[in-house]
Amino acid sequence: MYYGTYLQLDKIIESQYPVSFEPGNEPAHDEMLFIIIHQAYELWFKQILFELNYCETVFKKEPINDNSEDLNLVRHRFKRVIKILELLNQQVNVLDTMTPMDFLAFRNLLTPSSGFQSKQFRLIEAKLGLDINKRHQKDYYKRTNDGGFTQKDYAHINETEDSKNILQLVNTWLERMPFFDANYWGAAQLVDPIHHPFWEAYTTIYIEGLSDREKAKAADFKAVFFEQFSEDMTEEYKATLVTSFSPTAMRAALFIMLYRDFPVFQTSYQILDALIEIDHLMSNWRHKHLIMVRRMIGMRVGTGNTSGAGYLEGALNKHFVYKDLSGLSTYLIERRKLPKLPDSLIQYLGFNL
Repeated sequence: MYYGTYLQLDKIIESQYPVSFEPGNEPAHDEMLFIIIHQAYELWFKQILFELNYCETVFKKEPINDNSEDLNLVRHRFKRVIKILELLNQQVNVLDTMTPMDFLAFRNLLTPSSGFQSKQFRLIEAKLGLDINKRHQKDYYKRTNDGGFTQKDYAHINETEDSKNILQLVNTWLERMPFFDANYWGAAQLVDPIHHPFWEAYTTIYIEGLSDREKAKAADFKAVFFEQFSEDMTEEYKATLVTSFSPTAMRAALFIMLYRDFPVFQTSYQILDALIEIDHLMSNWRHKHLIMVRRMIGMRVGTGNTSGAGYLEGALNKHFVYKDLSGLSTYLIERRKLPKLPDSLIQYLGFNL
């Protein structure tokens, strides 16, 4: 085995074809950097998809074996995605060595191609759980005209968006967690979640800990975790409290965050925390991209006929996938005030000594 053969370097290193270097055009030195940067992005996107595909496979198992290595490997894969996204955020700094005048030397030759047409980035967003109906200018994504996708890529994106995504799979995983089962709480049955001994105690502690300016959060708490909406809430405000996760999953996620020091919750907590971090890093990348585009082209129209910086700003503000998980910090209480758990449940959550 030869190094260059194994890595297919003849294909990779010879795959840069600056348009400005073609006969009849004025060579633009920075086009080579522009191409290599974006090719590197796409290679890392491929690795991210490879990791996410593995995680999907685990979460699709019926049932997921918590005693196997599966969830620990999912945690590890998500952590790797985080490191890749950190690297991609840093990579923008290299592209920033290109000045606006350097970019203008070849920008018009790229029309109507655009970073919008990165199929892999769309697949990453779809696999993570970004709902097409929650996208900024959602109709703009469903097109195959100039600046849009090829029919083949369009079909692949649609197929992925119609499949179960990681958010939905994690929702199912959280819903099946047995922490509130009656046999742990000394009750024959527990039909109504809001009257569960734990949630009765926790709701009281949470509401008592709110300041005068935060009293409205008491109603929010009941809406998010039990779908109990106050009569004085407007429909618009109710819509802001409807989460991408089910109330059952939200209760499980909050419980994991509250009692994450127990051994059983270590991996589960780190998986949830990794999803939040991935979401934040994706947002950071969009923000860096927005700042870079403003610097490069100001308020000009993008090469793919988008509104340029305006479109990117809208996407930055709307394209959060796991904001409901990160928003759980709204409903935390001090560790010293946490309700004491039944001994039977503590035995289940800890090491068997």
